[in-house]
Amino acid sequence: MMFKAFLTTFTLIFLAELGDKTQLATMLLVSQGESAKAVFFGAASALVLSSFIGVIAGSWLIKIFPPNVLQNGAGIAFIGIGILLLLGKF
Repeated sequence: MMFKAFLTTFTLIFLAELGDKTQLATMLLVSQGESAKAVFFGAASALVLSSFIGVIAGSWLIKIFPPNVLQNGAGIAFIGIGILLLLGKF
């Protein structure tokens, strides 16, 4: 069960991060002559910290709200952000 959760999380995060602004920013930093090692470790540390915050927040929120409320709320938030992006407001 734990391996399945790991594999699912890895796959979703890996695919979501491909070609996003984080990857583009790391490519830009390296292409400007920054140390590839420093950029890698900086980006990896930032992703680990943001994931840690997400896990802590999710663990806390699941104690307050049922899973379907969190899932629906996240869906509405993504739709809202998408609309704002389309309108150039975000």
